[in-house]
Order: sequence, then C-alpha cells, then structure tokens
Amino acid sequence: MNNKNFEIYLDFGSSKIRAGAFNKNNTAKSFYSESNYFTDYLNSVSEIEKIILNLEKNTNEYLNDVNLMVDSPEILSVSISLSKNFDGLKLKKEDIQFLIQDGKQQILRNYSDLNIIHIIIKNYKVDNVDYKLLPTDITCNSLSIDIIFICLPKKMIEDLKSIFFKLDISINQFFCSSYAKSTNYKDNFSSISNISFIDMGFNKTSITCYKNNEISFFHILPIGGNHITKDISKVLNVDLIDAEKIKLYFDKNENFLNEKKLSLDLIQKIIFARIEEILELCTKSIKLNGNFDQSHKYKMILMGEGSKILDNKFKEKILFSEEIDLLDETVEGICESALKLGEGLNKQEVVVVPKKQIKEGFFEKLFHLFK
Repeated sequence: MNNKNFEIYLDFGSSKIRAGAFNKNNTAKSFYSESNYFTDYLNSVSEIEKIILNLEKNTNEYLNDVNLMVDSPEILSVSISLSKNFDGLKLKKEDIQFLIQDGKQQILRNYSDLNIIHIIIKNYKVDNVDYKLLPTDITCNSLSIDIIFICLPKKMIEDLKSIFFKLDISINQFFCSSYAKSTNYKDNFSSISNISFIDMGFNKTSITCYKNNEISFFHILPIGGNHITKDISKVLNVDLIDAEKIKLYFDKNENFLNEKKLSLDLIQKIIFARIEEILELCTKSIKLNGNFDQSHKYKMILMGEGSKILDNKFKEKILFSEEIDLLDETVEGICESALKLGEGLNKQEVVVVPKKQIKEGFFEKLFHLFK
C-alpha cells in the first residue's frame, strides 16, 4: 500500500540519515528531517524510527513506503557498448528497447550477485554520428549505444529491505545517492562544460564526471573520511572515537587539543596528506576514464560528509594542482535530487518501473528517450 499524499525520499548515509516528504500534488509543500550521527546498526534503526515518526507527524499520514538513496564502496559501475545493423531501415523505439534489454541481461548474467539500479544512456552513434539524445524519424545503416549500469549487491538490498520491513515500510526504488546528487547539482554549473563531482563519504569516494555537460563516467574508490580518522588514531595513538572528534573539531576546540597535548600543525598535516591522496586518486581516475587530455580543463566539486573538515580557509593549504570548489549541501537539495531523477527529468536515464507496477514490460516508461 502506497503513501496517500506524500512521496518519501530517504538518504541512508554511513553516518547520517536525511529524508524529505514531497506532496504528490504540490511538491512545494514538503517536509524534511535529518538524523544525528550514528555509529552502528542499532543506532541507525533508532534514527530511522525518529525520522519516520517526525515525517508522519508533519504529513499527518502513516508512511508505508520510501524511496531509498544509498552509497557504498560495494556499488559497481559497468559500461558497455552495443550495436546493431539496420540496412537503411527506419529506427524505431523497439530497436532501442531491444538493445538496452540485451545489455541488461548481459550484466545480470555476468554479475549474478548484483541488481541494476540505474541505466544511463551515455551516447548514441547513428552511422558514425554521435547523438546525446536519440534523433526521431531517422533511417540508418548501423546503430551503437554506450550504456552505464550502476549496480548494488543483492545482499545489500536484502539487508536494507529487512531493516525497513521491521518498521513495516517497503522500499519502492533504490538510488545511488552520489550519482543522483550530481545530476541535480550540475545544473548550478551550466556554464562549465567539464566538471567532476567528488563525493567523499565514510568508506568511499564517488566520482561522477561530466564532459561537455553530459555524463562521462561514474566510479567509486574504496577510501573516504574514515581513513582519515584511522590515520589520526594511528599517528597520535588515540582511540577511534577521539580521532573522529579531532578530525571534526581540530580547528574549533583548542581546549580539547590542549587537554590531549596534541599539535594542531601535526593534525593538519595528517588530514591534508590523506585528502591530497584521495584527490590525486580521483584525478587519475578522471583522466583515465573521462578521456581528458592535457588541453582539457575541468573543475572538481568536493562534497559529502567527509569533505566537511575543509572550508575555504583550508582549501588553499591543499597541495593539489586542479581547481576545486567545496559544495555546501542541504537536506532539501539531497532529497530533491532523487525526486527529480525518479520523475524522469534526466533525459539520459532509462526510467524503470518497479516490478510490482509492471504490466506492459520492463520498458513501459521509456518514452522520454524519444521526446
């Protein structure tokens, strides 16, 4: 049973949870809620319960289902190219559907432990001419399409479903949080052709790269803010709880540092060294996968909880060659990102209908590709 008047989008981060309730008839009438930091499974369930109760109070209705945003180092992005000969025939919607379905089946056969949560059409090549959106009423001899599949482990999906099932809530759709946010935020940088969003989380850093304002690739590095905490713990010989406090408040709580007899200069060196390493790894990935050469200039936008230890006064201390900006995220912006993606506003994304709604087949709502 679906919620009556509101769509719920919940961002299940590694240390924080955010949620937005959007009125189905008037999205301007929205409610938001954000958790405190949590450290383990029991804390996360408790924070979800608080958020659900808060949203139920504000919306005045029981919540039966949510759309879930997640990020994890276990997320896998797979890019493939598929082609077909047409011998001068007119290109039809069903031909694209067939190729996408073929690609989907290849992914599921070769990665049987994964489920696909996003299908992104990166490029169409019609008779060796590139198109970002499929041209209509066109005849061709050959067609190839480049597709990005973003996948979640089946076990992770079942574990998340189990958490919400205990709260009598079902999950409608899964979204990759960092990818969803990038599709929304890039509209704020429309004058910049080449841009990469670097989303630094707890145990991962996601890279979503756009070239000429179209997605080029998506990749996840298994390194994040928690690695900075571990560095501090090891070098300063403190436990992880104190190391996390030092990381978050190293420039705001001199009394704490004095009590622990810690050097601010040493702490900065530890933090900045790891951040520089993460950014250099991101740069290598961008240049390798994004097809950028030395003549291409691109901007890096740093976001996510792991990036909050930086601000503009520390940005200049980072020894890094590329131009970086820090993005100050809000709970509204995060949740609205998935809402827009779910509504099919990204023309490169194949809109997948949840299985329980499918009557006409997997591609019932693929029509936006042909507008």
